[in-house]
Parts: sequence; C-alpha cells; structure tokens
Amino acid sequence: MNLLNAYCETHTTPQSPLLYELERETHLKTLSPQMLSGHLQGQLLTFISQMLHPQAILEIGTFTGYSAICMAQGLAEGGVLHTIETNVELQSLIKKYITKSGLEAKIILHFGKAEELIPSLDVMFDLVFIDAGKQQYAQFYDLVFDKVRPGGFILADNVLWSGKVIRDEMDEDTQAIRAFNDKVQHDDRVENMILPLRDGIMMVRKR
Repeated sequence: MNLLNAYCETHTTPQSPLLYELERETHLKTLSPQMLSGHLQGQLLTFISQMLHPQAILEIGTFTGYSAICMAQGLAEGGVLHTIETNVELQSLIKKYITKSGLEAKIILHFGKAEELIPSLDVMFDLVFIDAGKQQYAQFYDLVFDKVRPGGFILADNVLWSGKVIRDEMDEDTQAIRAFNDKVQHDDRVENMILPLRDGIMMVRKR
C-alpha cells in the first residue's frame, strides 16, 4: 500500500511550495503530524471544492490549516470558509499560513468547542468537512445537517480508522466511528459512499 500511495502521489499535481512548507512545519512543531490531510487528500479536497464552487464551507477541526487552505481555493466569488479548532496553541501556526496563502479574507477561524459554536453560525453551507473528535462525529453530523443546503455535501475523515472498523476492536473511538458510519448508511435523507483514500472519507450528499 505504501508503494501504491507513493505511485499515486507521483502521478498527482504536486503540492504548492506553501503547502509543502506547512506540512514540513507541522511535522517539526506538532505532536501528531499524521492528523494533517497531506498531499493526496488535500488535492482531493481542492478538487471537490473547485467542482462545487461553494459560497460557504464549514470545517470542524482545523489542525494547522492545511485542509482549510485546500478547500478555500475553490470558493465562489465572495465565498467564506468557517473553520473550528479547539487547540488555541495552534493559533499562531494556523494564522501564519492562512496569511501566507493570501486567503485570510476568505477563511474565518473560530476557537472553541464545535458543539457550542456550530449552533451560533447562521449560515447555509454547501460543503462541510468533519475531522475532529471521533467520538463526536454523530453529534457533529446532527448539528450541521439542517445547515447544509439540499444537494450539499458532508465529508468525514478517518472513517476506516486504520482498518479497526472491520476488526474486533472495542475502543471508544472505533465504536464511535462504526456507529457514525452505520448512522449515515441508514439515513434515507442522503446518498453516501466511503472513499478508501488514506484513512477513509465518508462522502455524503444531502438529498
């Protein structure tokens, strides 16, 4: 799989120098750099945003800002991306790269608990990307659902959880992700698929 992943990366448009720099600094300065979306997933997020040309995007889980920068590139004229992060210690790193990207007018950064901030956002979103606390995925899904326009998309990262979802793993994160995947699968308000890229992305289209 590593060789296939490397092959895919060499046949994918290269990262911009800015995203490469952000990825390097994330590895140098954070304890969990694997949380960063990275090259392949970042390019996919950029493509999805460019295809949808959204007016409004919500990201739950900013980390160091890589995925926010990727998605903001596809925003329509006057469009805005709201991104929520709980770790205020990442603020200077996030703001540094948002500023360097030239997208600071399009990205609104919120710090706090997503479950408290989402209800306060009076916005109808075209695209939502969930990539935060795995045990809260179902809660985030419910909180954002009515804020997504019909035909809009919800994406959720890490839904394969390193393959644990198909093994007899009983830790709380794995059980929560399984429950979330089942919840989406049985939601007749949506169409959905799991894309087995990286750690799995649940793609949901609201009917």
